[in-house]
Amino acid sequence: MPPAVSPPIDPIAVARRVFEIEAEGLTALAGRIGPEFKQAVDLILASQGRVVVIGMGKSGLVGKKIAATLASTGTPSFFVHPAEASHGDLGMVVAGDVVVALSYSGETEELTRILPLLKRMSIPIIAMTGRMDSSLARHADIPLDTAVDREACPLGLAPTASTTATMALGDALAVALLEARGFKAEDFAKFHPGGSLGKRLLTRVSDLMHGGDQLPAVLDHAPLTDAILAMTRGKLGMTTVLDPQGKLAGVLTDGDLRRALDRGIDLHKASVGQVMGRHPKTITAERLAAEGLAIMQKYKITALVVAGEGGGVEGILHLHDLLDAGVV
Repeated sequence: MPPAVSPPIDPIAVARRVFEIEAEGLTALAGRIGPEFKQAVDLILASQGRVVVIGMGKSGLVGKKIAATLASTGTPSFFVHPAEASHGDLGMVVAGDVVVALSYSGETEELTRILPLLKRMSIPIIAMTGRMDSSLARHADIPLDTAVDREACPLGLAPTASTTATMALGDALAVALLEARGFKAEDFAKFHPGGSLGKRLLTRVSDLMHGGDQLPAVLDHAPLTDAILAMTRGKLGMTTVLDPQGKLAGVLTDGDLRRALDRGIDLHKASVGQVMGRHPKTITAERLAAEGLAIMQKYKITALVVAGEGGGVEGILHLHDLLDAGVV
């Protein structure tokens, strides 16, 4: 007999069905969140140690992500494999720690085996389980329900909707703790110094701006030819324009020169004040460079004046500098 041929499937329809099932699980989970979730948050906030996340198999993979999210958002946390915990790694858990134990069935042997030991050590346990009558739920100080009506897997075997629900509950816990601690972008940056994320969070305008002798500047009553020379020397495609008191009066850009030619202005006879752009966009030196990038993108410009005290000018932040620094 020829081998049986599976009927064709519609992958897009399958994907949509998976999304719908997992979304249903999350919606149901949101509806069940109650005072026990606040108790879990309060328990972790009051602890003097770390959050130790424990889980086996797919729950363990989810647990590693939860531990990483907690650690990067202000809650010291790490993952311990339950099988390794029985062979010495339980020594990583010390007084003051809180354990977050993950098991959808609540009966995972490697996990339930160490629960009495944790209780003997007076380590509080927060459980994330889909079975509130399970051994894990009974041993836990605070059981959190992650039950779903059905898995996205048509066989009902591969953890799909249930792992999504557990992951979301872990995210909710991390975010609630983050907000309770008043964790800010500056704090987040301390734990993410590498890569483009670190650069966006740590680099300030003062680190990249052109100031001092590099700052092109002319007076508003100066001949336009002086401004063109200043722009050429500065190599930024622009120059700041100052009034007689040294305060910012405007900027002159390559675009302003082109528009002046279109209007028939004689560049050899005009003054800077006749051609310059007024009310330029500015930023202060202590702001994040990424904020400067956002302003440039919003107004479709390539440079910002770095404003000083009393209307003065400290420098210029240029898009090329953001690109070179990896902030973009």
